[in-house]
Amino acid sequence: MEEARRRIQGGSGVSAVAGVAAEKKDPRARRITALLVAPGIIWMVLFLVVPMLMMVYVSFWTQKTFTIEPTLTLNSWIAFFSSETYFGALLRTIRIWLIVLAATFFLGYPTALFIGLFIKNKTIQTIVLVLCVVPFWTSFLIRVLAWRPMLGKEGAVNIVLQKIGLISQPIEVLLFTEFSVVIGMTQIYVVFMVGPIAFMLSRIDPSLIEAARDLGASTWRIFRTIIFPLSLPGVVVGAIFVSVMVLGEFATSAALSGRKVNLLGNIIVTQVGSLKWAFAAVVGVMLTAVMAIVVAALLRLADLRKEL
Repeated sequence: MEEARRRIQGGSGVSAVAGVAAEKKDPRARRITALLVAPGIIWMVLFLVVPMLMMVYVSFWTQKTFTIEPTLTLNSWIAFFSSETYFGALLRTIRIWLIVLAATFFLGYPTALFIGLFIKNKTIQTIVLVLCVVPFWTSFLIRVLAWRPMLGKEGAVNIVLQKIGLISQPIEVLLFTEFSVVIGMTQIYVVFMVGPIAFMLSRIDPSLIEAARDLGASTWRIFRTIIFPLSLPGVVVGAIFVSVMVLGEFATSAALSGRKVNLLGNIIVTQVGSLKWAFAAVVGVMLTAVMAIVVAALLRLADLRKEL
């Protein structure tokens, strides 16, 4: 009996290998696969790879006053790393990104936890998620500028705090500082953290949590060993969304800091406006490199292809 089972298993294994080999040798299957994949590859090469390579190439061009020459030089790179203003902008961008990422996580995860686990009705879940994106029905610029009358020296926040007696003088650091930039970015991008996490939480089988409770697990242990690990892919996706958008930001910092907080995005806009294409390319390469490192590091936290 055991010998027969081995033969059957061996025969099925050989058949599977033969099937895979036949499929690889089938030219028609290969042509269909190539035709299906080709449009995406061509699109990525033309509109992602080529522009990025061109940006790297231009970053080594020689920058004149209002023109550039295709003579390769390291002057623009040396100017970037030797200037406290520009290198400081890189460090400031990374610092604000970390703060906003942490703020969106700590604000977004409890909201997603409520939507994904405590709201059982799928229709109500959808309604609540739609309410989270209601601010996106208005202009991005309006949402940013709306914080100015809220955070100003004579704004709503200072007025309320003075009325209830918490402060005697208006707080001046609420606006035109890094603090105001962080508040604005957190409010704008927190929904990108809520959505993916709520989606992953809604997929958790309630019987897992019930079984853990029956076995005597505490609420914190259930969260630490079941809920958070299963929601980690959503956290990674949300973190990627927030990171890419915050690292490339320039409008929010310009509007809420009074152009006092310069991020890499602001420098790119300024340099392009001054026709300094080579230096703008250097900053663009640095920003792209930072984004690539951040996304690669986040993708190591969870296997999205397996989980999603």
